[in-house]
Amino acid sequence: MPSVFITGASRGLGAAAASRFAAAGWDLLLLARTGADLEAVAAPLRAGGRQVEWVVADLTDPQSLPAQLSELLGRGLQPSVVINNAGAAYTGALATMELNSWQWLLQLNLTSVFQVCQAVLPGLRQQDSSLIINVSSHAARNAFPEWGAYCTTKAALESFSRCLAAEERSHGIRVSTLTLGAVDTPLWVTETVHSSFDRRAMLDVDQAAEALLFLAQQPPSQVVEDLTLMPASGAF
Repeated sequence: MPSVFITGASRGLGAAAASRFAAAGWDLLLLARTGADLEAVAAPLRAGGRQVEWVVADLTDPQSLPAQLSELLGRGLQPSVVINNAGAAYTGALATMELNSWQWLLQLNLTSVFQVCQAVLPGLRQQDSSLIINVSSHAARNAFPEWGAYCTTKAALESFSRCLAAEERSHGIRVSTLTLGAVDTPLWVTETVHSSFDRRAMLDVDQAAEALLFLAQQPPSQVVEDLTLMPASGAF
């Protein structure tokens, strides 16, 4: 059975993707910050016949992350698809943003992706074909007041993805980005985000999860370098 590795898998898009991939016959490696939430996602998928391994990891802690990734990848499942989904947002002016908040966001949205990719590349290189999907945002290509730090991390993630694709193409590793408009996830009720968007007009997590599965199911002979999915109501 094919296996997929998903970060930020305990809720929102990550949890929806885990369910969607499991229904399509994939085994799963899951990573998030809370074991109880991960097990709540994993239990029904195991009951449905899937093998599910998970590990608690803090993607904002660059020192502990390598050991946690090594533990998960040593559980016996070798993923052929890796989805870097975990991330956060921050609203506030760049001029007054505290340095520790900037570094926290950069670690979570960019550097942890770099660390995950370094951890999975040796295994992905051993396969005939594999895929890394980095979940990005249309904020990577636009400037939104009060969202400057988030825009910066996602723009950097896009560049990282293109460079990684160029370096790993000869090893049979493809890299895609899923660029999303606003998705109705718990991100909008976190302490670092203050917004008044109408969540009813946002993309549903199941729509975004289906897009991830679509990317994963592309034949090895082709790659969708970027898939952009936006709410029909427009950009926000």
